[in-house]
Amino acid sequence: MAEEKQKKQSRFEALKMEFSKIVWPSGKSVTKQTIATVVVSIVLGLIIALIDMLVQYGVDLLMSL
Repeated sequence: MAEEKQKKQSRFEALKMEFSKIVWPSGKSVTKQTIATVVVSIVLGLIIALIDMLVQYGVDLLMSL
């Protein structure tokens, strides 16, 4: 039982050491990446909407023939 407790404790110590190695991005970097993600998402959404409208127009045109 003592051996199991020691294993758990060593695991937590190893986990603590790994967490101390994490390098978190700065707030400025996170803000830039968030803005870039939102802008790219909006642009791609507009492109997909445009393609959808063009395809719908084409289908409507073919159906009216």
